Amino acid sequence: MRIALFTETFIPKVDGIVTTLAQTVIQLERLGHQVLIFAPDGGFDHFQQSRIVGIKGRSFALYPELRLSLPRASMRNAMVEFQPDLIHVADPALLGIAALYYGGGSNGGALHLPLVISYHTDLPQYLHYYKFGFMEPWIWPLLRLRHKRATLTLCTSVAMIEQLHLHGIGPLALWPGGVDADRFQPTSRSAAMRERLTEGHPDSPLLLYVGRLSAEKNIERIKPILQALPNVRLALVGDGPHHKVLQQHFAGLPVYFAGFLHGEELAQAFASSDIFVMPSRTETLGLVILEAMSSGLPVVAARAGGIPELIEHGVSGYLFDDEGQAVAAVKELLLSAEKRATVGEMARTHAAEHSWKAATGMLLEHYRTACEQQPISTTPAPAPAHPGIRFRIKRFAAKATLFVIRKLLP
Repeated sequence: MRIALFTETFIPKVDGIVTTLAQTVIQLERLGHQVLIFAPDGGFDHFQQSRIVGIKGRSFALYPELRLSLPRASMRNAMVEFQPDLIHVADPALLGIAALYYGGGSNGGALHLPLVISYHTDLPQYLHYYKFGFMEPWIWPLLRLRHKRATLTLCTSVAMIEQLHLHGIGPLALWPGGVDADRFQPTSRSAAMRERLTEGHPDSPLLLYVGRLSAEKNIERIKPILQALPNVRLALVGDGPHHKVLQQHFAGLPVYFAGFLHGEELAQAFASSDIFVMPSRTETLGLVILEAMSSGLPVVAARAGGIPELIEHGVSGYLFDDEGQAVAAVKELLLSAEKRATVGEMARTHAAEHSWKAATGMLLEHYRTACEQQPISTTPAPAPAHPGIRFRIKRFAAKATLFVIRKLLP
């Protein structure tokens, strides 16, 4: 199969979406499929064996690490040359408009192709963390409009399927993430890494957070744990627009800002810590939780989004609703090395069920379903015998929109 993959974020950026898409491309190539990637220009023209069509963009003011790119007419030439069987777009925003134009809809779009949209970001929830919560009632109609183009919408958790279904979006299917269990394992524990993360206090209990340092991650909620347990240290692995705010928030507390870690260093950070904490309430799944669990690390995480689908409370980790429960869970684990080991073993066993190979196999089934279900027609739908004013307005708006899009994407 030949897949045209559109994404608003890709390498060299580091986040859960990039990890998911990168691992998916690797697995698809191993299975003999071909992928063409459209993404904001990051300085790379290939990932693995797959060509990247990089589109120049600008940094987003509210989130400088995110580059926003507008579609270009040249994208069509790359599509026609590649001859894809299907289009897959992750969280379409600006660049993804091209995917919505080229595929899906009532006749397969401009290129008559099936369109799969994967939903990775709980955008309506994110708005509340950037003082745009008042816009949520207007966001859902826009999301329905974009997903109406999709032959099939994929969600990374059952919780997200239920949320989108509640807001009138469908058809929907589950596509959970995976973890590289060979990379993330307890044997990666490193005395040197623990010395580094604890800033020279390796005998102190060490909490770990891995992910973006951004407002929607609720990282401030870890502070009560450190205040209640003074001998505990915290390492924050990652970076983002909330870095300076967090430095001020945790001032005077034993918190180490490690920056981004990759590959073996990241695996060592997981395996060399005592407890992984995830306070975010906006996770559609939480790949870093799977990486921590695969590393044999007990997880204490917010009971929100897709997280509860990964953790069996009290068995393979702990879920909390408020800071008091988080403090109690961390304290219980730190008081017993045996408890930490038992929970960590159960966590690794559970994480082993989530391989990238299995996740990609499921994705391919969804691709085949989309190809079977997408109606393809080159004949426009007939107008009603006596079109009313509402029909005329909608037709005019549609024609005006297509005129603008075709100027960008002929």
